[in-house]
Amino acid sequence: MTVRSRIRVTGIVQGVGFRPFVHGVAAELGLAGFVGNDESGVVIEAEGPAPAVEALVTALRERPPPLACVTGVTAAGVPVQGGTGFGIVPSTANGHRVALVAADTATCADCLAELRDPADRRYRHPFITCTNCGPRFTIVTGVPYDRAATTMAGFPMCAACAAEYHDPADRRFHAQPVCCPDCGPTLRFTGGPGDPVVAAADALRAGAVIAVKGIGGYHLAALAGDESAVAALRARKHREDKPFAVLATGLDGARELGEVSAAEAVELTSRRAPIVLLRRRPDAPLAVAVAPGNDRVGVLLPYTPIHHLLLDELAAPIVLTSGNVSDEPIAHHDDDASQRLGGVADAFLTHDRPIRTRADDSVLRVVRGRVYPVRRSRGYAPEPLALAVAAAGPVLGCGAELKNTFCVLRGSEAFPSHHVGDLENAETLAAYTDGISHLQRLLDVEPRVLAHDLHPEYLSTKYALARAEADPELEVVGVQHHHAHLAACLAENGEAGPVIGIACDGLGYGSDGVLWGGEVLDVSLSGFRRLAHLEPVPLPGGATAIRQPWRMAVPWLRAAGAEADGLAVATGNAERWRQVERLLDSGVDVPVTTSAGRLFDAVAALVGLRDAVNYEGQAAIELEQCAAAVGECDGYPARLDAGVIRAGDLVSAVVADVRRGVAAPVVAARFHEGLADVLACAAVDAAATAGRDAVALSGGVFQNLRLLDGLTRRLEAAGLRVLVHSRVPCNDGGISLGQVAVAAAGSAAAVS
Repeated sequence: MTVRSRIRVTGIVQGVGFRPFVHGVAAELGLAGFVGNDESGVVIEAEGPAPAVEALVTALRERPPPLACVTGVTAAGVPVQGGTGFGIVPSTANGHRVALVAADTATCADCLAELRDPADRRYRHPFITCTNCGPRFTIVTGVPYDRAATTMAGFPMCAACAAEYHDPADRRFHAQPVCCPDCGPTLRFTGGPGDPVVAAADALRAGAVIAVKGIGGYHLAALAGDESAVAALRARKHREDKPFAVLATGLDGARELGEVSAAEAVELTSRRAPIVLLRRRPDAPLAVAVAPGNDRVGVLLPYTPIHHLLLDELAAPIVLTSGNVSDEPIAHHDDDASQRLGGVADAFLTHDRPIRTRADDSVLRVVRGRVYPVRRSRGYAPEPLALAVAAAGPVLGCGAELKNTFCVLRGSEAFPSHHVGDLENAETLAAYTDGISHLQRLLDVEPRVLAHDLHPEYLSTKYALARAEADPELEVVGVQHHHAHLAACLAENGEAGPVIGIACDGLGYGSDGVLWGGEVLDVSLSGFRRLAHLEPVPLPGGATAIRQPWRMAVPWLRAAGAEADGLAVATGNAERWRQVERLLDSGVDVPVTTSAGRLFDAVAALVGLRDAVNYEGQAAIELEQCAAAVGECDGYPARLDAGVIRAGDLVSAVVADVRRGVAAPVVAARFHEGLADVLACAAVDAAATAGRDAVALSGGVFQNLRLLDGLTRRLEAAGLRVLVHSRVPCNDGGISLGQVAVAAAGSAAAVS
């Protein structure tokens, strides 16, 4: 029986080889009809035997092209028209655009083979690409997505490239970045004559620091085994201790740097090419300055032709860190890079293809065989996440202050942005506002609701309020910080709640004006009740206490009823210690906090690991790594007292062991286990009281894998389902997703 079906495919299905894929499958099945793009995605009419049409629909759902992300396939019968042949028809755009832009993708195997083939016309071409790989989001300037709306617009195709571009049978059919040495961008090296890649490799071998222009911005590179070069990079970049990422020569090269599990190998070699945090090998051929005092190393593999050419030439790993200084955003415009990085880099390996949107490398860990994001950016953004609830209208989640991302919600599709960074300077704020405007244009969305954090001093909050003031029709929704954390965890797990949520982080503005950070909530997308929390202690000196963890030891010793006499942390900070005690007694500039992050700071100081930090979370990271030397052990006991988690009990036990001379790794391990014990106890009690069967874990403290794993095991042993992150970070990079999920739930409730 001959049938004809009109099939619509939505998602990331344009600019990813979807039409030639459909053309090929239809030809194999002997179908007649056509395929084309429109404002919603891909539209197909297929005519032939019913089983063949159904086989096409199955192929669309189950084996789309590598870069496609299919979110929907619908089919409806239409009248049979007869005829033969299956064609690709011109694109149309007659309505509201909902088609999506693909993320940037690592160089595919086919292009890599051509890159290394002396007989190929693209041999050693630094910008080789095809429909299955290369830049996408970072080069798009507008919609619809075609070459004229990318930063390749200034590079007219030569006859050979144009022939490939217009041939449905070629894998470069409608690949917008397609080019070759005759018509593409030009690579150049400012440090000397000759082949740019060879000259740059020679400079790196000689100890130079090189700025390398990539897909999403500039990186700073140095030979990873060269102690003086890496130390020079660290000094010039003003980055004292925070680890650098390392670009390995390949998967075998990655295995020389760190322990690589099967799941980690999958992520390293994926089209997203993220930085994967590996357990560092003791014999790794890396300078100490790459990751001082850290047992992890962030490793990524080459994901652009320039990277491949450079690593082929060097045959050695290089440091590859964001091209910026201190807390500035990554440089992506050439003039800006020259100005800002001129004092850091000895030379530039650069090119004349503009970058429209900066995008840092994504970072992840693998936990229990699952991806656990640390930073979601290049390779992922702007791919959508489907929510369990749809908003009544478009929503913008403005995100948090640190590790900022924003998120646009259109219907039930949430689009978390690339990583913006810490909104602490004018440059990052400008990147933030530009990124929001650009993503709104690409999605053809004008938000009617702005969801923001409750903290009045966050620049993201001020942005939302200022924008609403300028447009009275905009609605603003304040979302409590930890509610947003847990809502993000619910949203990416496809749940609406209610569940018990444990949110542990550095600081977040509570609904009572207190700085929360160690919370047990009965939570859903539509609301929450606070059931338990860490006991509150003063934060002496406000933000100063975050930079100087020894300060947090003072109030926590008081909470523990312990004396400071004889403790190294007090002796080493004797005069300042007395000043903090007087400050606490005065009650001036001492906001109160329930922060789990600040508790980790205090314990790190008490065991002698860290009095001051050079980057966020450093003390907690070092405490976790210190504990890693000790296997399973008993934890310190702590009381759960009418909804208050008496963490002072943990501190009291820490102090007792420190006075007895117990080794720091043992103290650190017992602290971790004790905190996991009492948090699990609080969650189990809350679940029994509220009648919940699941617990969600979120907040930056859960980047600590010992705490995460220990708590997960305890909760699962109690018969509870445990929800954790795998799509967005548990840190503040996931806040914007939680904000739009909460706003959507609120609007859905209002409509119902």
